[in-house]
Amino acid sequence: MNLKNFLNFVEIKTKVASVFPFFLGSLYTIFRFKTFSVLNFLIMLVPLILFDMTTTAINNYIDFKKSVKYNEDMKNDPMNGIKIKTAFNTIMIMLGIAILFGLLLFLRTNIVVLICGMISFAIGILYTYGPIPISRTPLGEIFSGFTMGLFIPFLAIYIHVWDKNVLASSFSNGIWTLSFNIPELIYIFLFSIPLIACIANIMLANNICDVERDIINKRSTLPVLIGEKDSLNLFTILYAVSYLGVILLVIFKVLPIIFLISILTFIPVFKNVKIFLKKHIKRETFAVSIKNFLLINGLNLLLLMFSIIVYR
Repeated sequence: MNLKNFLNFVEIKTKVASVFPFFLGSLYTIFRFKTFSVLNFLIMLVPLILFDMTTTAINNYIDFKKSVKYNEDMKNDPMNGIKIKTAFNTIMIMLGIAILFGLLLFLRTNIVVLICGMISFAIGILYTYGPIPISRTPLGEIFSGFTMGLFIPFLAIYIHVWDKNVLASSFSNGIWTLSFNIPELIYIFLFSIPLIACIANIMLANNICDVERDIINKRSTLPVLIGEKDSLNLFTILYAVSYLGVILLVIFKVLPIIFLISILTFIPVFKNVKIFLKKHIKRETFAVSIKNFLLINGLNLLLLMFSIIVYR
């Protein structure tokens, strides 16, 4: 397997969906809590990227083995030029390294990180593997949206503030207790809404484009279940919802008023939505969901950077 085959196998271009939540969570930590651990940041970055690549690789590996009709053009097949055994070994190596770094991060923090990591790993694997992979069910958008859009930013924040009583864990006399800073957890959830909605829409757009192939391969995805019209309506609604979190955080004075500038992205975002509504063909318009993800969350990232400099 050469480098080009490997990068195609793990679909490296899609990793923005996991890296963006990580960096946004990290910047939110600096702005909101005025603290940051460079070492914890680097330790989490490794398993984050590796595990994202692993889940993508597993999905392509399973699809290649089981699909009735994977791709009309085999040159576009992520498994093209890769032997089955090589693909399996690559998956195991990436998974092993990701687990080792995850355990190291747990040893530097507390059990909350371990539990969140285990849940994320379990969802990631079950998403593409098992008797009924999540990606083949109508729950794919929910799990991908919340796992990558909420769990990643939460962990990206928590690894820096695990000892600051945002979510405290203690064990004494055989009793494990958790204490919650409810307002801060609500703020983190609101901050994650644009990520949750946009990541769910990346999955939804992919499934809308793949309806015919999914029917052939007996995948009961959300668009297959609810139909094209309702899927496209949901696609539009999720982008509208993505602005809700930032607006509420400005109202609660968690984020500065300058963040309302992010609402202006609705102009290019909904222009892109109209393009997708008219034509939803993967090789031509699927990129719309990626562009919208970058527009909405990219501007939020820039506004966070600006706020850290100006409002510190």
